[in-house]
Amino acid sequence: MSILAEVAEALDPRRYFEAVTDSSAVAARPPVCLYLEVTNRCNLLCNTCPRTFEELEPPQDLSWDLFTRIVDQVPNLQRAVLHGVGEPMLVKTLPDMIRYLKARGVYVLFNTNGTLLRAAKFQEIIDTGLDEIRVSLDAADAKTYKMVRGKDFFGRVVRNVGAFTAYQRETGAMSPKVSLWLTGLKETIAELPDFVRLAATMNVHEVHLQRLVFDDDGFGLARPESSLFARAAEETAIAEATAQARDLGILLDASGATEPELSLTRHEKGAPQTMCRRPWSLMYFTAHGTALPCCIAPFSARGYENYTLGNAATTPLADIWNGPAYRDFRSALVGPTPPKPCEGCGLRWSL
Repeated sequence: MSILAEVAEALDPRRYFEAVTDSSAVAARPPVCLYLEVTNRCNLLCNTCPRTFEELEPPQDLSWDLFTRIVDQVPNLQRAVLHGVGEPMLVKTLPDMIRYLKARGVYVLFNTNGTLLRAAKFQEIIDTGLDEIRVSLDAADAKTYKMVRGKDFFGRVVRNVGAFTAYQRETGAMSPKVSLWLTGLKETIAELPDFVRLAATMNVHEVHLQRLVFDDDGFGLARPESSLFARAAEETAIAEATAQARDLGILLDASGATEPELSLTRHEKGAPQTMCRRPWSLMYFTAHGTALPCCIAPFSARGYENYTLGNAATTPLADIWNGPAYRDFRSALVGPTPPKPCEGCGLRWSL
């Protein structure tokens, strides 16, 4: 890696993968990022999440022993993402996990639905040193929220997040950085301008438009016909939201730290995934220790058994990282027939 690449990586941990140029079957370096599904349990029933419609793995929290065993095997760990298909704030040991990682100087973040972000936890979250907390809200009003998220918790989440940012201002806490996320659906994209305005009332200064991930069969709202691909109505909503964000001093970003319009651009099937370098830079583990290609895989293809790359509960990470399954996956990714989870994948999904 060049000095310039190292500097860029240090300045923006979201772009850690862009410095990776390797495309061989064997990864030349160990991973620098871990996605750790600290639980696969959740208190919502989102219509865009596969766990609402099928049991991916038996309910479980990531054990402390397995968590530390995984982390301790990654010597140059720079970034840790503590979420998967569950709600991280259900896990009692989450603050300890964050502190353990921060003691290593790791950039740490997680996605949350915000329902459990209560006042009693505010100072504890701040004291962990957490760098970033991403709140998946997905709607600008209660009716749409219930349609997408499955339960009527819109008001609670808005109050919780607003109270947390107010507490940060009162105490002078600079971190964690708080952002709001909206999954771009045909049914929700018109609300993006209102979503930006809502963020301003909650004193949240970052809004992210996240591309919908779906498999060919679809489930709930995660189906091809709900996806966005830069149609006129979408472009109008994005243009209005962009103007709103500029006026309100809010960063409006999209999946993969890119522009909203680019995030929604349609790519020919079989092309964008060849530019993905996640299998050379990160490892994703479920609460059971199952190694998957990335956080998109559970949403884009059915059946973990079809794309499992190993298990950290039984196998050292070094043996998984350049084992036969990972080597075959990397070869297929840059070949003419990509792995099932990668077919038609966007150039930049959310990080």
